[in-house]
Amino acid sequence: MTEEQAKPEDQVEKAKAVEEAAVVEETQETAVETNAAEDSLVELQNELTRAQEELSRAQDQALRAVAEAQNVKRRAQQDVEKAHKFALDKFVESLLPVVDSLENGLKSVEVSDSSEHDAMREGMELTLKLFVDTLAKFNVEQVNPVGEPLDPNFHQAMTMVPNPDMEPNTVMDVIQKGYTLNGRVVRPAMVVVAKAA
Repeated sequence: MTEEQAKPEDQVEKAKAVEEAAVVEETQETAVETNAAEDSLVELQNELTRAQEELSRAQDQALRAVAEAQNVKRRAQQDVEKAHKFALDKFVESLLPVVDSLENGLKSVEVSDSSEHDAMREGMELTLKLFVDTLAKFNVEQVNPVGEPLDPNFHQAMTMVPNPDMEPNTVMDVIQKGYTLNGRVVRPAMVVVAKAA
């Protein structure tokens, strides 16, 4: 009878052992599943981080591309504006000797006191005025800086002469008038500048 009694107890112990083994196995499986889930979560977080970095780089590149396109467009507009504004530059430059010739002709006629030249002088004055007015319509302006301080952006000093009556670096005389087209120098004025005595 002791053997028979031992058998059910053994069976209970075996059942407990099997049950404990099942619980341990289930716990291990849960631990494996938990580890796998944690690994998957870490992997997903890494992928998310990489994707966010790639997105950030792509956004940065897109912003740079848009900014570059805007810069190119702005530069192109400025170039077109300058081309329109200064298209007459070479043409104006080639007309300036004609103005100079008319002015020099008037100076030579004024030197002679002959009344014979009055009609010619008057015609030359009208022609010069018409010519200068026409240039002014196209934003070509004369630079005649007598009495002004020397400005190297618009004047070219040919010589310096001592003059106690004028401030140093003041334009005393203009040898050849300068011209600007829309504010940009076509030809600087050639000037004589006063210096301290």
